[in-house]
Amino acid sequence: MAYELPPMDKAKFIAAKRAVEFVETGMRVGLGTGSTAAWMVRCLGELVREDGLKITGVPTSSRTADLAREVGIDVVSLDKAKWLDVTIDGADEFDKNLNLIKGGGGALLQEKIVATASDRMIVIADASKEVGTLGAFPLPVEVVPFGWNTTKALIEEMLISLDVLGRLVTLRMNGRQPFITDEGNYILDLHLKRIGGPHQMAMVLNQIPGVVENGLFIDICDVVVLGYGDGRVELRDINEGTVQEEHLDFVESENLFTDMLD
Repeated sequence: MAYELPPMDKAKFIAAKRAVEFVETGMRVGLGTGSTAAWMVRCLGELVREDGLKITGVPTSSRTADLAREVGIDVVSLDKAKWLDVTIDGADEFDKNLNLIKGGGGALLQEKIVATASDRMIVIADASKEVGTLGAFPLPVEVVPFGWNTTKALIEEMLISLDVLGRLVTLRMNGRQPFITDEGNYILDLHLKRIGGPHQMAMVLNQIPGVVENGLFIDICDVVVLGYGDGRVELRDINEGTVQEEHLDFVESENLFTDMLD
């Protein structure tokens, strides 16, 4: 039985479905966090259950770990896996050089550690995530709770000298309390509108005391798999300099979609 999904969800599913084709039996796979990555984890779980795919998953958040176990993927820590064959994750934004903004889901620290411990990073996204210049999506910065107001002030002062259009910095909230990451930290969202120098921004941010990590993923992504609601999928490989377009039939099992839509 086929299920009719909204175009945005269909695009995310198509990207996820194509991306898991990069995964082979025996691989150690970094499992991203977020709505698009959740489709990927579900697709991998189906391959494990129905096709006998044998992989080891390293999740980038506690909620991804819970989902991976639920769909039948063996989960281990990065310390146990040590190094990964591939990481598949989503992105909040990406540019023509496949530089990313990530962290909308609050897992940027673990996501960056896992991605950089992989031979290859594959990003799955819908067309709305592509931008000419990074910065429309607020840039997340993970900071330690101690002295976070001072860290925020130092970031605001630093932004004066950088090529950005906005300088508003806000503490991410969860209701009336600060949002807490899996590592027990806070997140500051930088509403920059435009980041003229992402390499410089990433370097300067991480030199500020109190900053743990920022959501700029520079020179980390190797391939973007871009999904469209009509079944088209585009693969952009930054290392090969290639762009490949394919079409996937959008017919899946009832069990997969029942799980996804719960």
